[in-house]
Amino acid sequence: MKMRQKRKASALGTLLAIFILLGGGYAIYKILHSNEFETNRPVIEMPLERFWNSHHPFDINISDDSGLKKVIAYLSNGSERIKIADVDFKKAPKSYRLQIRYPKLGFVHESDTLILTVIAQDISKWNFFKGNSNVKKARLRIDNQKPDVFALINSYGITRGGSAVAIFKAADANLKELYVETNFGKRFQPIPFYKEGYYIVLLAWPITQKRFSAKVIAKDEAGNVSRARIGFFLKSRKYRTSYLQAKERFINGKIADLAEDEPELTKNLSPTEKLKFINEVYRQTNDALIKEIASKVDHNRVDSFEIQPFNPLRNGKVVGSFGDHRYYWYKDKSNIISESYHLGIDLASIRMDDIIISNPGIVVFANYNGIYGNMLMVYHGLGLYTVYGHCSTLLKKRGELVQAGEVGAKTGATGLALGDHLHFSTLVQGIFVRPAEWMDKKWIQTNIIDVIENAKKMIDK
Repeated sequence: MKMRQKRKASALGTLLAIFILLGGGYAIYKILHSNEFETNRPVIEMPLERFWNSHHPFDINISDDSGLKKVIAYLSNGSERIKIADVDFKKAPKSYRLQIRYPKLGFVHESDTLILTVIAQDISKWNFFKGNSNVKKARLRIDNQKPDVFALINSYGITRGGSAVAIFKAADANLKELYVETNFGKRFQPIPFYKEGYYIVLLAWPITQKRFSAKVIAKDEAGNVSRARIGFFLKSRKYRTSYLQAKERFINGKIADLAEDEPELTKNLSPTEKLKFINEVYRQTNDALIKEIASKVDHNRVDSFEIQPFNPLRNGKVVGSFGDHRYYWYKDKSNIISESYHLGIDLASIRMDDIIISNPGIVVFANYNGIYGNMLMVYHGLGLYTVYGHCSTLLKKRGELVQAGEVGAKTGATGLALGDHLHFSTLVQGIFVRPAEWMDKKWIQTNIIDVIENAKKMIDK
């Protein structure tokens, strides 16, 4: 009996010991896997090398799972070492933004390169309560010099809805960004020109903007910024306003047909609502596609731009003008149901007439595009594009190189067109501009070719 009791007591003791061991093990496991004993080193977010304008501080983000205990930073030029930060945290933050400033007293020996050392320690009780620490170093290349920028020459003036060219110099050993910024938010991308450090850009003044200004912005890797204003004589221009009757035949014919392109969006619309949708929403989508394609520029160096006047339809008669603000009324002139801008010119000749590509280029689009119907789009360099809409037949494919004088398509009445004609548009870096300028030999010579030739003479001096 006593023997049985001893065995029972021994088994209970063993079981209790196992429970104690398991409970203790679990407790240790929980402690070791809590933030108190986390084993991850603090994270110091900084690149191994960067350019730095030492007049302007920059920030480094430091973070840790358990919380930060201490952060120290040094700057060294190889022979001197200066402590620029020494932070002890009373309440351990999980993230900290360390600001790096150039020492007030500076270094005895100036250097173009400094070594930044950042040390971070956390409050973890890991490593025998010493916690985790991390050390990170970065090479700082000092650059306090702004890029060298100045406007060299440009077209004398620019017309609202029109184009102009500008040529300028921008030089910096560490140039990062270069663009021409306008008052309406558009950034034009320049292209290398003629000799090292010079750039050329075609600019455009949208018809929807009342004012125009442009300046060159150059930024280097260290954050230094230079600006140079490009001075143009601004020429205001008025564009037509037209009031067009939306007839039943038009609404129930062309509009109804185009609405079938977007059945889910138009199935519950009334006939006049479909007109508004096609003329505004669908048009906007079609224009957006054109603008997106035409926003791209190549960055191959340009030495000249021998562009010839565009004459896409020989003996073509102008039947629709650029910039025409068109209002559509239904049944009564006071009942305006839709409006839009006409962003090209309409040329009419004979049915299925040849559409001539007047200047060499590459076909960047050859497909159907909503209100433009079958559409051809060609890039001619320097950010200049041409668009040929309402075609009956497209004779070129995307990616094809075309030469001046080739037939690219045939006129037609596809898209939002009531009769056989060509819709011809010109764009500069995604902005529709007046085709009349690019169809005018004198304007091209004076505003583009002469400016480029004069620029080369100035650079060669």
